[in-house]
Amino acid sequence: MVKPLSFKGDKKVKKRKRTDADASAAAESSASAVVKADEEVDNDDTWVSADVPSDLAGPVMIVLPTETPSALACDPNGTVFASPVENIVDGNPATAEPSDVRQVWVVSRVAGTEQFRFKNTYGKSLSCDEIGRLSAKQEAVGPPECFTVLPTPDTPGTLQIQTWREGFLSAKETTTAKGKAAVEIRGDGEAVAFSTTLRVRMQARYKPRIRASRAEKALAKISRRELEDAAGRRLEEDEVRTLKKARREGTYHEAMLNIRSKSKHDKFG
Repeated sequence: MVKPLSFKGDKKVKKRKRTDADASAAAESSASAVVKADEEVDNDDTWVSADVPSDLAGPVMIVLPTETPSALACDPNGTVFASPVENIVDGNPATAEPSDVRQVWVVSRVAGTEQFRFKNTYGKSLSCDEIGRLSAKQEAVGPPECFTVLPTPDTPGTLQIQTWREGFLSAKETTTAKGKAAVEIRGDGEAVAFSTTLRVRMQARYKPRIRASRAEKALAKISRRELEDAAGRRLEEDEVRTLKKARREGTYHEAMLNIRSKSKHDKFG
């Protein structure tokens, strides 16, 4: 390698050797980035759609397939009903957010199973009886309070909620005897249909892939200069990409050791 020109009077720059303290600092930087990403997610109060059943956690809003967007809601007496969605953009269910605490359910897995329970704001669980009637009056969890959530075939971003008797939660618009429009919500839908296709909205902070994505992006946020300082030399583009990928995957120190080892071989080879 050709050495750069030097002139009399120029200050000599001493090359600093990498130490264990540098490696420790890099590790602390990575840990700090993950913590910061977690804090950002924990403070995120935006609502997003649950794409698959494994996304479900925390407060959710179940948007029903009605012409005028509505949500599954429950009053203090445990009566389940369709509540109009007010927080929505251009009538798009994928933008719906709750405007009433009665529209919010807290979803969690039933211990030891792949099923879910939906608890209302009054601490009672959504339940379906043997003939498909829905209510939310029980605190204890038994088979009627356990639901299986399935992705809707050919309709990404929507879900099916199946009861213990294998019927589907459904919403159908009807007209009362007095001629008023109404929404009938039941748990005995016989097959996957438009009336059983639901969109579940959830808080972004609970969505696993959002948390993982932000943590990954935080780990990738390291400058080329920081990487070159850690390596003790200028890095090629592919080496920078390799190190950033290694930070995301948790193998940063091994990758850096490989690059430093390569530098030594290049120097003495």
